[in-house]
Amino acid sequence: MIERLELRNITSFRKLEIDFSPRINVIIGENGTGKTHLLKAAYGLCAGAPLFKNKPDISEDELETALTAKLLRLFMPLDDKLGKMHRQGATDQAYLSVKFAKGQKIAATFFNNSKALSVQDRTNYEQYQDEAVFIPTKEVLSFMKGFNSLYEKYGLSFDQTYQDICLLLDLPEIRPETLHEKSKWAMAEIESFCGGRFVYYGGGKVTFKTETAEYSANTMAEGFRKAGILSRLLETGAIQPGVSGPLFWDEPESNLNPKLLKVLVQILLELSRNGQQIILATHDYVLLKWFDLLADEGKEDHVRFHSLYRDSDTSEIKVSSTDDYHDISPNPIDEAFGFLINQEIENDMGGLDK
Repeated sequence: MIERLELRNITSFRKLEIDFSPRINVIIGENGTGKTHLLKAAYGLCAGAPLFKNKPDISEDELETALTAKLLRLFMPLDDKLGKMHRQGATDQAYLSVKFAKGQKIAATFFNNSKALSVQDRTNYEQYQDEAVFIPTKEVLSFMKGFNSLYEKYGLSFDQTYQDICLLLDLPEIRPETLHEKSKWAMAEIESFCGGRFVYYGGGKVTFKTETAEYSANTMAEGFRKAGILSRLLETGAIQPGVSGPLFWDEPESNLNPKLLKVLVQILLELSRNGQQIILATHDYVLLKWFDLLADEGKEDHVRFHSLYRDSDTSEIKVSSTDDYHDISPNPIDEAFGFLINQEIENDMGGLDK
């Protein structure tokens, strides 16, 4: 799991340092404060895990080339140039690093004219082999068939998180005896509120099966398809509490009915209690508040809230982290919700005055 992420002079960040909870991390912030960029940077630096699994003796040059390609496909900078990810106007080099839970570290730099990353520190990086998972904002089941081959051949306007998730969804199921008990429980919960289960036939073909019928996955509600993605990742062992790397999820609430968010938070909390680190970004009040209400100190739940914001004096993006929901500051999600409540009260009082 990830303990600490540092970003300097990369995209919109001048200097950002963030310490993650080993369990649940919820990132909030107004549009343009870099929530998705933060997730992608951390996820990209986890890319060494599959590299070292496939080739334990990978050279420094090969590692730099692979990490550079990963970041380019994640961020899709202008003209596909790494230097375009260098913060505009910055004179110092860009720097990004991740420290993992057992002391492993990867740190790299680049300038505005660099063609590749330069690795500065790879302390025991080859020992970190817990593969991360990134669930992007858009669900993929509706266009999964044929997507991987198209992505490799053509310049599709999708960043690589979409190809990565499609590849993981197309993996075979792991043996039932190796499936974590909490994974089985979570899959049953998802099947219950969806009214059936998504079935994967390989090659991107996905259907939805109930007790009495089978349908195209495209006919199902998008919120159910997003839940089906989580269920499948558990089914294949891509997400395996205590074994897999961090789960990054960008806006899990997207197209999900607010009534289902309580169940989703319950599932995520249960997975985290069994060793799954989760790092997600959200704009949603209901999701944010359920984490506050359902976290149980008796079960040693640990939810850390990270608020990204622009400093009013320097316009630099900064982060404020807290383990207490009531201490989130600034909290644009809560502020917007409070404004709506106050507006409703004012409207009601105006009606009484009439």
